[in-house]
Amino acid sequence: MDPLGTGAIILTILGRFWPVWIGIAAIFALSFRFKRRLGLYGRLFDSPVAMAGLALVLFWAFTAIFTDAIATYGTLEQVSQMKNKPPGTPTPDGTGWFLLGGDHLARDVFSRMVAGSRIVIIIAPFSTAVAFMVGITLGLPAGYYGGRLDTFLSFAANLILAFPVILLFYLLVTPEIADTGLPQYLALVLFLFPILFLSVFVNARYRVTPGVRNWALLAIGVFCGYVYISLVSEPGTAIAILPAALDAISVPTNILIVFVSVVFVNSPTVFRIVRGLTLDIKTRDYVAAAKTRGEGLWYIMLWEILPNARGPLIVDFCLRVGYTTILLGTLGFFGLGLSPESPDWGSTINSGRRLLTIVPFPAIVPAVALMSLVLGLNLLADGLREESLKD
Repeated sequence: MDPLGTGAIILTILGRFWPVWIGIAAIFALSFRFKRRLGLYGRLFDSPVAMAGLALVLFWAFTAIFTDAIATYGTLEQVSQMKNKPPGTPTPDGTGWFLLGGDHLARDVFSRMVAGSRIVIIIAPFSTAVAFMVGITLGLPAGYYGGRLDTFLSFAANLILAFPVILLFYLLVTPEIADTGLPQYLALVLFLFPILFLSVFVNARYRVTPGVRNWALLAIGVFCGYVYISLVSEPGTAIAILPAALDAISVPTNILIVFVSVVFVNSPTVFRIVRGLTLDIKTRDYVAAAKTRGEGLWYIMLWEILPNARGPLIVDFCLRVGYTTILLGTLGFFGLGLSPESPDWGSTINSGRRLLTIVPFPAIVPAVALMSLVLGLNLLADGLREESLKD
């Protein structure tokens, strides 16, 4: 087999991403068809900037979903004689090519770049979502009630924010701290907030219909409670609540540590944003009208104040996912949290930088992937900001 030229490499790579192109095309087609019924999301398709950002984000989201169909080799699979080979080099057995070359351990750069997207797409959005639930659950009552509660929560948030972020991450993910079980105990506390948020949300909405409310709260308690226990419980760690046979969600300790660290660091910032928005919105006339109707305090916070703060929060969510992606890359680059053989983009950049002047592709490819995802999130946030201002 002959080496592939530049054009053939590009066409082959584009062909490998066929599930991604189908997924993006389907999402855009359906969104254009029903965009007038989709509210803020539908209005994104009136903005070229927002559509470009959404396309980039969807590209990496579908890449993470269809990693097994796109990747040509395993992330740890080593092929003899392919060490530091340039892009388009055929394998010795003649069964394929290393489309973007081989790294210093004779692994396929293209496959590791594709697999790295799955780690980012799993950790960044979900950890940011949990951080938002923590920040919203604490920020709404702090801004609405004020007083000592506000003083205490604001002091705690400022105390965390006063600590340098990178140093805080370093402390949380170091083996010495991990051995104490502190990340698992933090997970016990932080992962309670999604359950608390959903429970209060449902109770506030359906408090006048006890039958619906009770069944909904029961479903949340059973399902979310099991997921919560399964997430924080891990055999052989400081917290082993469930036996291995009943633990349906097995999260590696290093991934859990990174996840909890991201939530812990992002929550105070979200808290301050929600608190500030609540202080402003609670003085509006529609909040006074809800009080006059006799609505409960949590109903007012969750169904009057929070929906009217959605614009800034949605924009901040997109930006914060981008910041989290960069933080994950930074942690991987410094070898913190994630395992050394992990295909995450930060670790791959770090392993490839040693031969950057000789074999640049192992470091450049994941760096471009990381940059494109963050760029897409920033463009999407800009589009959301423009459209939310029109409300």
